[in-house]
Amino acid sequence: MTNLNEKLEHLKALFAEMERALIAYSGGIDSTLVARVASDVLGDRALAITAVSPSLLPEDLEDACIQAQEIGIAHELVNTHELDNPNYASNPINRCYFCKSELHDTLKPLALERGYPYVVDGVNADDLSDYRPGIQAAKERGARSPLAELGITKLEVRELAKHLGLSCWDKPAQPCLSSRFPYGEEITIAKLQRVGRAEAYLRKLGLKTLRVRSEGDTARIELPPAQIKEFVLTTDLPTLVERLQSFGFIYVTLDLEGFRSGKLNQVLQLTSTDQRG
Repeated sequence: MTNLNEKLEHLKALFAEMERALIAYSGGIDSTLVARVASDVLGDRALAITAVSPSLLPEDLEDACIQAQEIGIAHELVNTHELDNPNYASNPINRCYFCKSELHDTLKPLALERGYPYVVDGVNADDLSDYRPGIQAAKERGARSPLAELGITKLEVRELAKHLGLSCWDKPAQPCLSSRFPYGEEITIAKLQRVGRAEAYLRKLGLKTLRVRSEGDTARIELPPAQIKEFVLTTDLPTLVERLQSFGFIYVTLDLEGFRSGKLNQVLQLTSTDQRG
């Protein structure tokens, strides 16, 4: 824990140097840790802002509000309109660039107006090795990523969150709902809503880590491989299919490979391989 304590102290020192900071706060474990440390160091000179759009699950918004209250940080909501941008709605491989552009084009003027010299996010060191075009959009707009700057990994984020007593320390990663669609398939509010309803329904069945990938009229359920057999044996599958069809899907399938974060990015790797070949 010694090394983690050192990183925590460095994180506190970083916020102390900032003096005032606005946190891009999604309610995920990364931004929650950032918000907690910022609040501990800066008090009322820290402000957490959550962007509200159709790509955010209502349940995740509720969790974000509850966690902000637990932390004691000032918390506000702003609406973002990334779906109004055809460059985002058409779902190109750099969709996240346009999402983060909209977010930080909203947050930066707000920060300047309120007297916050810094906008910070929850990007961690591991995120830098994944395909995350949104990180570039944030950097172009002057956002800072304290966790990444200090080399704090996802595992360390969880350990620090547990050490600080954050209730969400073991919360599964929950990227925006737009990540459930294969690149090139148009994203609409109706499609986002049916995915959100499907995932919320599955969570009510007791499932914690999952994705419902949307491909045309098909819902493809991803679960951790170790849970697939029990899920098939214990779930009322006809009722499950009926419920997901009531949300707007026609076909309901189960991914036998199982859940893997960022799975839809594998098409980028295959394309790159084909081009080299």
